[in-house]
Amino acid sequence: MSAAKLQTKPTAIFFDLDGTLIDSAPDLGAAADKMRTDRGLPSLPDALYRPMAGAGARGMLKVAFDIAPDHADFAAMREEFFANYEASIGAVDARTFAFAGVADMLRGLESRGIAWGIVTNKSKRFTDPLVAHLPELRGACAIVSGDTTPHAKPHPAPLVEACRLASPVPRCLAPIDCWYLGDDKRDIDAGRAAGMTTLAVTWGYEGEHQLATWGADHVLHQPAQLLTLLSQMTCAQV
Repeated sequence: MSAAKLQTKPTAIFFDLDGTLIDSAPDLGAAADKMRTDRGLPSLPDALYRPMAGAGARGMLKVAFDIAPDHADFAAMREEFFANYEASIGAVDARTFAFAGVADMLRGLESRGIAWGIVTNKSKRFTDPLVAHLPELRGACAIVSGDTTPHAKPHPAPLVEACRLASPVPRCLAPIDCWYLGDDKRDIDAGRAAGMTTLAVTWGYEGEHQLATWGADHVLHQPAQLLTLLSQMTCAQV
């Protein structure tokens, strides 16, 4: 971890979505499990789906049916999974929520005059209604989905696009002035490639598994630590 890159207060902070701001694992798992029960197969426990939530449809279908993207039925089953998951967004029995402490963290950034946004590999088809449904996320200055740019993370293009969308006119927001937080190695790879300071979080789906090998500039174990870190920086600069 590089302390040097944490000496300058960020102008904006961008976040991964699933596993960083929100816990969507229960609804992702339920979408795949419905496919099993619709076929007369027994339901699987949430605990089996949860570790693969960060891999989206690929991970959920691997758990539910042990199939990979090269399987002949994968494309059709993926679309069925997508339809199930889309129907769950905003439903009365939906189980997707912001992680504990996230709302306070985001409001804390706003009170400090730090803009924040979302950069996710989730398709816009799901991102937009999900953000609209969760009031904690409605203050985002930029929302970039997995299909917003021609490339998804770990390519830096989505993060560069987030800077463009969040830039106050006429000033251009540079990646070097931004931080990116995520719970997956591809988040850290994308942030580093874009030239941002990167922070890995341990409350998501990866936990601390191999996290030391990711090369993040800092590690956070709970959302409140981000505000503490910023406060320490402010005091050091006074």
